[in-house]
Amino acid sequence: MKTPISQLDWAIIAIYLLAVVGLGVVAGFWRRKGERGGEGGHYFLAGNTLTWPVIGLAMFAANISTVHLVSLAEAAYKFGLVFGNFEWMAGFTLILLSLFFAPLYLRSKVATLPDFLERRFNRGCRDVLSVVSLFSAIVIHMGVALYTAAWVLRGILNLAPGATILGVDALVLFIVVLGVLTGIYTMVGGLLAVVWTESVQTVLLLVGAVVVTVVGYLKIGGWTELAHTLASNPHPLASVADSKVTWGTGNFLHMVRTAEDPSGLAWYSILLGYPVLGIWYWCCDQTIVQRVLAAKDEKHARLGPLFCAFLNILPVFFFVLPGVICVALVQKNAFGGAAPQAAADTYTFLITHLLPVGLKGLVVAAMLAAAMQTCSAALNSTATLVAYDLFKRHQPGLSDHRLVAIGKWTTVLGTILAIVASPIFGHYTTIFEGINKLISYVAPPITTVFLVGVFWKRASGKSAFLTLVAGMLLGLVAFLLDWNNVYRGDFMLIAFLLLVACLGIMVVTTFMFPETLKAEAKTLVWENWSEPLRVKCGSGLSDYRVMSVVILLIFVTLYLIFR
Repeated sequence: MKTPISQLDWAIIAIYLLAVVGLGVVAGFWRRKGERGGEGGHYFLAGNTLTWPVIGLAMFAANISTVHLVSLAEAAYKFGLVFGNFEWMAGFTLILLSLFFAPLYLRSKVATLPDFLERRFNRGCRDVLSVVSLFSAIVIHMGVALYTAAWVLRGILNLAPGATILGVDALVLFIVVLGVLTGIYTMVGGLLAVVWTESVQTVLLLVGAVVVTVVGYLKIGGWTELAHTLASNPHPLASVADSKVTWGTGNFLHMVRTAEDPSGLAWYSILLGYPVLGIWYWCCDQTIVQRVLAAKDEKHARLGPLFCAFLNILPVFFFVLPGVICVALVQKNAFGGAAPQAAADTYTFLITHLLPVGLKGLVVAAMLAAAMQTCSAALNSTATLVAYDLFKRHQPGLSDHRLVAIGKWTTVLGTILAIVASPIFGHYTTIFEGINKLISYVAPPITTVFLVGVFWKRASGKSAFLTLVAGMLLGLVAFLLDWNNVYRGDFMLIAFLLLVACLGIMVVTTFMFPETLKAEAKTLVWENWSEPLRVKCGSGLSDYRVMSVVILLIFVTLYLIFR
C-alpha cells in the first residue's frame, strides 16, 4: 500500500530522532560533576539551576503529548471547542502553584513531593504518594504517550490493524522503538537532558501544530466562513462512520455548555470537577512539579508556572481548533468527498490531506516530539522517586553516584513497564477520556491532603494517611464500576464528590486523632492565605503577583469571548 509519507519526510523524521537523542546524550556530559547539589542533585534536579523560561517550557512540554494532538482534535471533531477547557482551566491552577505551593516546595528543599508530604505529615503518607506517583508517571504519562504515538505512525503509514513489520506487530514495534530511544537519552542525561530536549521539542511541536492550523484556517477562508459553514450544515455526512459526531449544534465554537450538551461537559461539571484534577496534576504531581523543585531560586520557581500558564493559551487554537476546521472542510467538500473514517483519524487525516512534502515529515516529527518529551519527563520523575523514596530513605548513606546508578536502572525498567501498560487505553472511547477518567479517580485524596496540609496547621498525620488510603479505595471502586460498565456517570462531578468525601474524612479524623504540629513542618504551612502574597520577588512584570493578575485577566477575557 502506498504511503503518504515521502522519502524526504522520512529523512526529516530520522534526522530529528537522531538529533534529539544526541542532544540528550550531550546534556549528560555537560558539567556532570561539581555543580551545586553534587552528582545526584545534578542528575535528578539539574543542580537547581533552572530559570523561569526553561521551567515554563519544560512544564508545558511535559504536559503536551501526542495525546493532545490526536485526542483534542478527535474531541473537537465530535463536539467543538469544549474540550479546550482542560487547557484553559489549567491557567488558574498554575496560578495556585505559583502563589501557594512553589515557595513551600523550595523552602523544604525536597527532591520529591512524597518527601514533602513526609516532612509535613508522616512516612505513611510518603509511601502512599510514592506508589501513586509511580503509577501516574508510568501509566498516565508515559504509557498513553507511547500508545498514541505508535497509533499515529500506523495511521500515517496506512497500515491496517494487526499489520506487521519484519514479522512484528507494527503497533508494538513503534511503541518499543520510541520507548527505547527516549529511555536512552533520559538515562544518560537525567533531568538536564530532559529539560534541554523538552525546550527544543516544544518549539518543534508548536511549529508543526501552527502549520496544520494555519494551512487549514486559510483553506476554509477565515473565522467568519468557518462559523458560517458549521452553522449551515447541522447534520454529519453519511461518509463519517462515527455516530457520536454532533456537528452544527450551535455551540460548536463555544467553551461553555449546558447539561444537555452531547459532550457531557456542562459548565458546572468543569467548574466543580476540573480544580480537583488540575490541582493534583499541576501542583502535586511529581512529573510536572519536578521542574519547579529544580528552580534556581524562589523567583524563578514562581514565574516558571506563570509562563507555563501563558503558554497554555495555545493548545485551544493549535490542538483543538484543527478538529473544528476539519469538520468545516469536509462539509465544504474540500477533499473531494474524502473524510476521516472515524473521529480518531482527524489529525492524521489533516496532515496527509493538507500538507506538502517535507512539511508532513516536520509535523510527524513534532508528534513524535510530543510523545518523547512526555515519556522522558515521566522517566526522570520515576527515577527520582525510586532513588530517593525507595532506596535513600532505607539507606541514608548511599552515595550520589550510587543513587544515579539506581536512577538509570529505574529508567530502563520504567521504559519496559510503560511499553507493557500502554495498550490499556484502547479500552476507552477516546484516549483523552481514558486519561482524565483515571485522573478523576486518583486525584481527589491527593488534592485534599495537599490543600488542607498547607493551609491548616491542625491537620494531623494520621488524618492525612487515612484520607489517602480511604480516598484511593473510593477511587478504585469508582474505576471498577466504570471499567465494567456498571455505572459511567459524569466523571468530573464524580471527582468533585470524591473530593467532598475526602475533605470530610480528613476534617473528622483530624479531630478524632489530633497531633501537635512537628517542628520541621512549621515552615511548610501558611499562617493564613495572604502570607505568601506578602513576599516580594522581582519588580514590574517579574513580580509574580503582578504577573498572576495579568494571567488571570487574560483567561477571564478568553472565557468571556468564547463563552
